[in-house]
Amino acid sequence: MHKQSKKTGLVWFRNDLRLYDQQSLFRASENHDRVIALYCFDPRHYAQTSYGFKKTERFRAQFLIESVQILQKNLKARLNISLLIFHEKPELQIPKLVQDYDVKAIYSQKEWTAEEFAVYKKLKSALPTVNFQSYFDQFLYHPNDIPYTFKEIPAVYTQFRKKLEKTSVVRKCFTLPRKKENANLLSTTSKIPSLQDLGLEDFKKDPRSAFPFQGGEDAARQRIDHYFCESKKLSQYKKTRNGLLGTDYSSKLSAWLANGSISARQIYWEVKKYEEKIEKNQSTYWLIFELIWRDYFKYISLKHGNAIFKLQGIKNHNLKWKNNKEVFEIWKNGQTNQDFVNANMKEIAATGFMSNRGRQNVNSFWAKELLQDWRVGAAYLESMLIDYDVHSNWGNWMYNSGVGNDPRDRKFNNKSQAERYDASGKYRQTWLQDSLFS
Repeated sequence: MHKQSKKTGLVWFRNDLRLYDQQSLFRASENHDRVIALYCFDPRHYAQTSYGFKKTERFRAQFLIESVQILQKNLKARLNISLLIFHEKPELQIPKLVQDYDVKAIYSQKEWTAEEFAVYKKLKSALPTVNFQSYFDQFLYHPNDIPYTFKEIPAVYTQFRKKLEKTSVVRKCFTLPRKKENANLLSTTSKIPSLQDLGLEDFKKDPRSAFPFQGGEDAARQRIDHYFCESKKLSQYKKTRNGLLGTDYSSKLSAWLANGSISARQIYWEVKKYEEKIEKNQSTYWLIFELIWRDYFKYISLKHGNAIFKLQGIKNHNLKWKNNKEVFEIWKNGQTNQDFVNANMKEIAATGFMSNRGRQNVNSFWAKELLQDWRVGAAYLESMLIDYDVHSNWGNWMYNSGVGNDPRDRKFNNKSQAERYDASGKYRQTWLQDSLFS
């Protein structure tokens, strides 16, 4: 065994809160006799934004707390690895751990959007003698396996997908690392912050919620078992995916995927297993199709950098945008002249979740009817969504606001959308429940 393997490796968990198919964890375990792990609840993520609401609201924060709890429990039970948890900025906390535990290498998932990368950069410059290893671990198709450089990523999704499907393969998942000796565990215990510690309010789950699930890797696995094996709802996914009520109209895997409690590769290989053992149809393909969309927005952000957060978007369109706080309150509180938009806004306010169909409608209404600064809407959904993913959220908001990847620059007719997807009015009735809808 090499001398360096005796030294301590640190796994810095970010949006990769799992044991299985976790490259940082696998590599650290392979290279070091002793591995410790860390998760930081970064106070900046729970601060007030310039728009007047929290960057992360209680719904996603609670799901994250549950995910980190499960991660800590599973790391200890299955791998004898301690997860240290802090309510602190990573660039302030990690150097202390490096000193206390003689850490020689830090392993993490590669992040490239501005805020996340700034933290990584600060940390690297503060620790010049530490070996940093980071991995592109949040993709279905690894960047080294796609038929494009980042600069060559096509402006239209269909072009990207077709070439990708012809030329690229999805990698196999990483296995669970070998369990470490008991001596690997630290005597230090870590307290996971509560919602109040993060400056947020407690809540009870709304019984109407389409997403009543717990955070963490175990719950993600249970959801796959239910949606794929027990109910076999995957076979109807393409027909039901535009649903609005209930837990089973879609896979609902997006929240676990967003914080990395499950990987895109794991889902892909579960779909392949389903196709082999149960059924292969348009619906099973469509779930993979949606995972490729998710990849696409990640590649768009790698290609365009900070342009995905700018008013002109990646199209560099100088459109005339308004910025009216009263209009924002009306939209946010579900008090517009469109009952379908209102129902969706009331759903997200009460649960932190909204269907894909709903997201497109409220976005289009905000940007194309009200002509309000699209970034305010994107930031509000960032705050509220349990399944917020930086690339998908901002990519979709650009797309539906006329400054992104939609070649046709579509505008949604909210009335006809309501008639098509909520013909019975049941969804609107569920969320409006007053004289506004009859």
